[in-house]
Parts: sequence; C-alpha cells; structure tokens
Amino acid sequence: MPTFKLDGQEIPFEPGDTIIRAAWKKGVEIPHYCWHPGLSIAANCRMCLVEIKSARPMALPILAWDEKKKDYVETTKNKLQPACQIEVTEGMEVASKGAAVEKAQGAVQEFLLLNHPVDCPICDQAGECKLQDYWLAHQKKLKRKDTEPVHKPKAVRFGPTIVYDAERCIMCTRCIRFCDEVVGDHVLDMRERGNKNEITVSPGRELDHAYTLMTEHVCPVGALTSKDFRFKARVWFLRSAPGVCNGCATGCNTWVDYDPRYQRVYRLRPRDNEQVNKFWMCDAGMMTYKRFHEDRILTGRVRQEGRVVEVPRDVAIEASAKVLEKSQRLAVVFSAQHTNEDNFVLGKLGREHLGGTALYLAALSPESVPGGWKGDAILRHPDPNPNRAGATAVAGGELRSTADLAADVAAGRVDAILSLGWAAGESVEQLASLANVPHVNLSSNIGPLTQVATVVVPVATTAEASGTFVNAKGMAQQFQRAVNAPLGIKSAWETLIEIGKRVGREIAFAKLPEVRAAMPATTAAVAAAS
Repeated sequence: MPTFKLDGQEIPFEPGDTIIRAAWKKGVEIPHYCWHPGLSIAANCRMCLVEIKSARPMALPILAWDEKKKDYVETTKNKLQPACQIEVTEGMEVASKGAAVEKAQGAVQEFLLLNHPVDCPICDQAGECKLQDYWLAHQKKLKRKDTEPVHKPKAVRFGPTIVYDAERCIMCTRCIRFCDEVVGDHVLDMRERGNKNEITVSPGRELDHAYTLMTEHVCPVGALTSKDFRFKARVWFLRSAPGVCNGCATGCNTWVDYDPRYQRVYRLRPRDNEQVNKFWMCDAGMMTYKRFHEDRILTGRVRQEGRVVEVPRDVAIEASAKVLEKSQRLAVVFSAQHTNEDNFVLGKLGREHLGGTALYLAALSPESVPGGWKGDAILRHPDPNPNRAGATAVAGGELRSTADLAADVAAGRVDAILSLGWAAGESVEQLASLANVPHVNLSSNIGPLTQVATVVVPVATTAEASGTFVNAKGMAQQFQRAVNAPLGIKSAWETLIEIGKRVGREIAFAKLPEVRAAMPATTAAVAAAS
C-alpha cells in the first residue's frame, strides 16, 4: 500500500483518499468541523488547513511587519490547503502542526467564536463539542471582540425531534448534506450570508423523516439538539458500552450511553461499522433504548384464580418448575428479540430435557410495532426483530408462528408452554387461548406473551446482559452489558438453568463462553463474532 508522511509519520492510503481521510483511517485526527467520513466534501470551515511541504509549494502574497524598516513589506508564504479536499499522493509530505498551521487553526477558531455564545456550562453539547476541544488545543484566549454579538433565532422547532439554535451554528452544513445525501430529502438549507446566515427548514415542511436524530448526531457543536436527550444528562457523567440495535434485522452497531451512578441508559448512538450501518442509525432504532426501562417486570408474577399476583422471583421459579414437570405436550417458544445464548439454553431445557417437540418463534410483526414499522433502502429492514436468523439457527430450522401456537392450544395439541420474551406479532386478544394452558414466560418487559402467561419470571434486558444477535445478512455480532440488572434478576439463559435445576435437569453452563462454545455449527461464528 502506498504511503505518505504526515508530521513525520508514515500513513498508508488507498487511491482516492484525501489527506484527512487517510489520517482518519490510521486513527490520526486533523482538526475539522465540516468534514465527515460519510458525507461529501464541503471544505467550508477551513479548520483542517495543513501545509504541504513536498513538491513546489503554492506562494501566497502577504504583508509582513519588518522590524528594521518599522513598516509592513510585501512578501510571500506557503499557502495552507484544506486536508479534506487534497487528494493524497505517494511520497507527499504534510504538516498538520507547526507555527503556521496552528496560527491558521487558531484564527479560524477565533472567527467561529466571534458571535458564538460562550456559555459552555449551560450548553447541551458541553463535553462533546468540537469548539470546546479545539479552543483548548489551539487558542486558549479570551475573545478580542468586545462589541455586541450578532443575535439569531434560538430554540427553533425544526420538527418533532430536533431543536435548532442559530447562534451556536457554525454553518458546517453537515446536517444539510446528511439529509440530501443519505436520506434523499432536501428538507434543510441555508439562508442569508456572512454572519447572518442560518440553517432553515424548507417552506411548508418539518424535519420529520425517519433519520432526523442523525442531524443532531452529525452536528459538531450545540446547534441542533435532540428533544429527547436535551438537558437530561451531562455527557461527562456517562459511560459507553458497545451494543447492537434491537430495532430491526439490520443490526446497527451502537454505543449505549449510560450513567453508572443510576444504572440508567440515556441514549443510543451509532457505532461506526461500514459493513452494517456505516455511520448512521434511524430514529426508531436510536429510541429503542426506552425499552430498557419502560414497562419493566421486576418481580415474579403468578396467575391465581384469574388474578395476577406479584411474587418474589424464587417463588416464580418454583411455580415454573411445577408447571413444566407435569407437562406431556410442551410447546417451546423461541424469541426473535432475545439473544442466541438465551434461545440456545431455552432449546436445551425445553426440547432436550423436557421433551418439547412443538417449536415456535415469537416475533414482532410490522403491524404490532407501536406506530407501525416500514423498511427502507437505507438501514431499516422490513423485519422489526434483531435476531430472527439467530433464534431460528439455534433452534435447528424454521419455526412456526405464535398464531400457529394459539391454534394448536385451541385444538388441544399443547398442554403447557415455555416461552421467552415479551414480543409477539399478535395482540393479547389474539393470543387469549394461550391462557387456557399452564404457561411459563421469561420476560424483561410487559407484552402480549406476559399477559397471557400463568407464571412470569423476570429476566435482564439486552442492556443488562452480554449476548449475540445474527442480523438479516447472517452476520453474528456481539454486544456487551452496559448496566447492571435490578437486584436479583439474571439473564434469561441463567434463569433457564435455575428452572432446570428445580425440575431435576442439569444444564452444565456456568459462563457465557461455555454457552457459545456449545452452540451448533450453524452459529459457530457467534464465538468469534465481534
């Protein structure tokens, strides 16, 4: 691979790479605002100016102060060039540091801050703002401007999810280019010129496509803010764990941002993976973090004489064992919302140890998702389940639907049910027949399956346990636990092993790697997934 030299360091590059892109691939950051690896080049912020030292430099006429003459004299200096726009060539030598470059970056920074509010302590972007970071790196000076700054509209509603503050905007145009180039919706544009320009929404429109939260995510300063996250947490208190979105079968890679003090997830952000989601996520996917905390099941539930009674988790496990050990025609319901590990141990207990031969898959349907679900040609897969492929693979083949299960129960072909998860494509009314037989459900949240169960045992959400999903392309992807499960609650696979012990069936897995190692060859990639 050809290389070039950046600040004395050899950097490999591919044909067509610009200086900043080649450096970014190597993990070296050249200061920038408007450049984004997933968007076209605008080269309008000028923060990535570098000095190209190889070949014949471009001379820029300037006036310089001459101490001997005590006057300005005409001379030249090397013209700095934007690293985002210059295609790199083999043997090129580039300086992104040094007096000339740092002076230019400091001047750009000072220009951008002329009218920008310097109220970082109350800004929602504080802690992850490029203006803050580069000011500390290149300027560290107070404003020289002592006149009233130009005032622009603040807290402008762009749509149902985004608020815009024009005074904080540096006109990098990332938000415009994202809507144009990724979504294909020219809903944002820029109006006016100079220090009066601002981002605006097309007349008669709102910023309301399926990827609006990404406009906030690509904003390098605090101009665009998410209504959902705005002023709810300070980012320096948050920690991040690598996750996989459970919104659909694409399996977008995420960062799960959580506050360790409260063990609470505050948002999901896209984690770069050019093979799966590139740099993006849809709004619905980013909002799936709410499932981690809403409608949680924190205690066991047992149905007694038609009433649901909350009981300690141990009591629910004991009640589960009593149901399962009496079964002769057990139905085992896998879940497209749970991990491969949970589904695999479910199969071990329900099929191998308890003799269940009727196998089903509980999965959300597009109609059962609140507000409906539609796929698109960008990221949103038509299947709103993250692990249909994985659950099917560990079960050993195609599974019947929960609608089929309801019919089999009504026909008397099933005398007990062991189900995993809250999600189903049918409503509670459509699954009403499932309440006619003893039914053990392991679930983290309230859903149709929990509401027709005889016994519900609480289990951890995907934010509270590590696991693996297989997306629609067959890629196995691991995610890590972000927050601790509520006291006493364990992952579904651990809970299934506890239930197995109560019915005298030993499943000898103590750790997650042991579960993965035992999985069939069809999911062997799980062990090596990253």
